[in-house]
Amino acid sequence: MQAITIKSTIATIQKGAIKADGKFTLTDSDVTFTPFNMKFGLGPYTFARHEIVKVSKCLGTGAGIFPLTQDAIEVVLKDNSHYQFIVSNAEEWIKLLTHRA
Repeated sequence: MQAITIKSTIATIQKGAIKADGKFTLTDSDVTFTPFNMKFGLGPYTFARHEIVKVSKCLGTGAGIFPLTQDAIEVVLKDNSHYQFIVSNAEEWIKLLTHRA
């Protein structure tokens, strides 16, 4: 059975001062981030929606310390992994990622 795409957008993953642009996709079962440039080592990532324990707004930063945007989200998984993504419409993404079907 193929997953149903709910929403997809261009996003930036940030890990400290390192960033990578890519495609951020939400399906009925998973969340994926596929970087455009695999050389940075930031992805691809795929995790099941049921593994998400928290989604909240965070700051998108420059050089890992200078706040650049408030359109960013942090996704926390059951294993305490943290992923930060700069996305447009952060509030909408939070609602979509925390909604349980």
